[in-house]
Amino acid sequence: MAEPASNTEASNTQASNTELGTLRDWLGYQREHVLGILEGLSEDDLRRPVLPSGWTCLGLVNHLALDVERFWFRAVAAGEQVELGDGDAAWRVGPDVPAQAVFELYRRETALADAVISTTPLDAAPAWWPAEIFPGLPPRNLRNNILAVITETACHAGHLDAVRELIDGRTWLVLT
Repeated sequence: MAEPASNTEASNTQASNTELGTLRDWLGYQREHVLGILEGLSEDDLRRPVLPSGWTCLGLVNHLALDVERFWFRAVAAGEQVELGDGDAAWRVGPDVPAQAVFELYRRETALADAVISTTPLDAAPAWWPAEIFPGLPPRNLRNNILAVITETACHAGHLDAVRELIDGRTWLVLT
């Protein structure tokens, strides 16, 4: 029979669970924002570049699925051998790929990322670190990867807010 955890161990576990829950909640809010701001847009609007840089809403969601969720959680945190694109390939969605397929890919990658988050301690070192991609960036534990993904997802959700407002005037959340 295992000995009961000390008060300190129990307290650390409880704090870690609370911290993990908070990180997961904020990550979930940003993911919801990405999908929510795009609801109701036509295929044409989802594929149309609105800003001078030329990216599309579908390209941005595909980037989040492949270059962010898949890369940082499945490849880096879990060490899975997953297909990773080169350069800006994830930003390009072919005309033969339905918008719904891109949204399903994003949902699938976020679910797979959540599975990694659920089974990996926040302080865990990465199983693989892309030093050749990010020379000079020190390896980040899972906690810091979650924070980085929250930040990147929130930033891109803001981009989508601006584009959606330019397309049809819809806004996600405006505080006045």
